[in-house]
Amino acid sequence: MAGTKMGVVGCGGRMGRMLVAEIAATEGCSVAGGCARPGSAHVNHDVGELAGIGRTGIPVGDSAEKLIRDSDVVIDFTAPAITAANATLAGRLGKAMVIGTTGLSPEQSEAIRQAAREIAIVWAPNMSLGVNLLLGLVEEVARRLGPDWDVEIMEMHHRGKVDAPSGTALALGHAAAAGREVALEAVEQRARDGVTGPRRTGDIGLAALRGGDAVGDHHVIFAGAGERLELVHRATSRAIYAKGAVRAARWVVGRPPGIYGLKEVLGL
Repeated sequence: MAGTKMGVVGCGGRMGRMLVAEIAATEGCSVAGGCARPGSAHVNHDVGELAGIGRTGIPVGDSAEKLIRDSDVVIDFTAPAITAANATLAGRLGKAMVIGTTGLSPEQSEAIRQAAREIAIVWAPNMSLGVNLLLGLVEEVARRLGPDWDVEIMEMHHRGKVDAPSGTALALGHAAAAGREVALEAVEQRARDGVTGPRRTGDIGLAALRGGDAVGDHHVIFAGAGERLELVHRATSRAIYAKGAVRAARWVVGRPPGIYGLKEVLGL
């Protein structure tokens, strides 16, 4: 096959199938393969048929190590423990990686940073162009308005999402904090219940809603005295994440070791 060989971990999942289809439809790319967990019903099925693009002759495997060996770059939108283990494998095998998994623990995040000493990794909580433009806007607005304006971040995702707040909401919180030159951990307020007292000046609030099949809504509210500025991004299709991830996968191959974001990929 010609082009950049891309492997998809978790190719039988909803996001994995979209990634396979997007790779196959993108000029200069080819599907190196896909893998699922050992014992999954998807193992040995044709990866293209699973993705709804027709037979490719490539069976779904159950070995992430083999998939990584066969690929120029591997894309992982799975679960924190799986992603961390795969990053370690990719680092040992010298293969680039694109990571869209959220909800990683500090230890799992450190495993990715360690792998990035050996390989190039694009690691982004959200692969959409719109969200990555929003991150820059939020940082700039927070810088210009200052701490007298209250910042509240609200996100909504489908009922099956397991981590909260979303990785994108946290990234938006970090952007607002960066604009104010503070650490998010020092000013974040993730929950309010009961008699909480008045809002502390400088806090950045985060709220998470879950329900239905919402792909991803993010609202950043700057509330001042007598006025309010709201920045909103709504995702209506997961296809935007697949497009961004494949673009990142094409970009990252051949880059020096390190962790990159969509900001570098898109030249923002």
